[in-house]
Amino acid sequence: MPSENLYPFQWMWDSGFVALGTSHYDLEKAIQEIECMFSGQWENGMIPHIIFHSENETSYFPNFDFWDCSVNDGAPQKPKTSGITQPAVFGFILEAIYDHHKDNAEVVSFVKRVYPKVVKYHRFLYDYRDPFKEGLFFIYHPWESGRDNSPIWDESLNRIVIDKNLLPDYQRRDTSIADASERPTSYQYDRYVYLLELGKKYKYDGPEIAEHSPFLVQDCMMNAILIKSNQALIKLGNELGLDVSYIEAQNQISQNNFVSRFWNEDLGTFVSYDLRAGKQIAFKEIGGFISLFAKLANETQADRMISYLQKLHNDGYYLCPSFDVNSELFDSKRYWRGPIWPHMNSMIYHGLKYYNQEALAEIVKSDTVQLVDQFGFYEYYESQKHLAKDLSKGYGGNNFSWTSSSIIHLLSHS
Repeated sequence: MPSENLYPFQWMWDSGFVALGTSHYDLEKAIQEIECMFSGQWENGMIPHIIFHSENETSYFPNFDFWDCSVNDGAPQKPKTSGITQPAVFGFILEAIYDHHKDNAEVVSFVKRVYPKVVKYHRFLYDYRDPFKEGLFFIYHPWESGRDNSPIWDESLNRIVIDKNLLPDYQRRDTSIADASERPTSYQYDRYVYLLELGKKYKYDGPEIAEHSPFLVQDCMMNAILIKSNQALIKLGNELGLDVSYIEAQNQISQNNFVSRFWNEDLGTFVSYDLRAGKQIAFKEIGGFISLFAKLANETQADRMISYLQKLHNDGYYLCPSFDVNSELFDSKRYWRGPIWPHMNSMIYHGLKYYNQEALAEIVKSDTVQLVDQFGFYEYYESQKHLAKDLSKGYGGNNFSWTSSSIIHLLSHS
């Protein structure tokens, strides 16, 4: 569980980072974490963003009954799951675990066992979420991105006109557990539920959703993570004698189109693309910097992104804020509109090291460790140093799994 009260089930990309951190001290538990996640894989290859291992837990909304994934014949009925996905982290998670334990026969056996399931998931993204065969897949719900209420989704969500009479009755649970000022607004949540209902209406089927969803976005971060995991699968496959032909072919298309679709020269960063509006979503935000983790930026592009991060550090911010601090939409307390997220910092840390930015990577690492050391293992943290000095805790859920796992993983690297 990411957090006992706020998120009482198993979340997909949380699970990957938890397994990565756990693998440093308990391999058996790390393997179990990933295999447990894949127990909910759909027949079409999708890994759902939530697995409801307990059907007796009723404190979370939307629960398994609200998702009603039985509308899709390929969805498992035990365990129950949600009907959307999250970032494709398991390729690079498998690679990292294997690299640390490649002499362990149990780990090698585990990687070979899970590898085809990860490939099947990548096939799902290319087959069901890439209608134009560009090697770039779409999401139809902000929750799929993991950056639920980021301002980058505002314009796309604002196009959705809600008829309250057609919206199902629902009762949020998150704001009774966490401070409402740190959570998405009611306006946003109505649109989340609307898109959930749309997915259910079309049986969570990619082509139908691509035709009818008012929210249809190619997220630069999710596509960068997919490419990073493709790279990892190719490396693993070559080392273990597994077939990499499909992943190699698809990854070549993805890498060829990534920069031309997502690079924004004016902002000096990678941005997402609104398929419905046919235009880039022109904001600086944390997702664009994950391109460094997948080594997708050329030297000039990387220099511009690195200079921006260095300036943030010089200007009194912890690294790395989740949204543009100079935007009127920046909110350093509210979820993905400005705070610091440890698991994102973990990826950016490695990305900076790939570009030989050792000093800046160490700043990202030390900022993360300092925040956790000072405020505890929270979900996310204040990004403005002058505000953080007067706080006694972090934001969101406490005792947060991927925060502790990210710290373990960061501290394992010198």
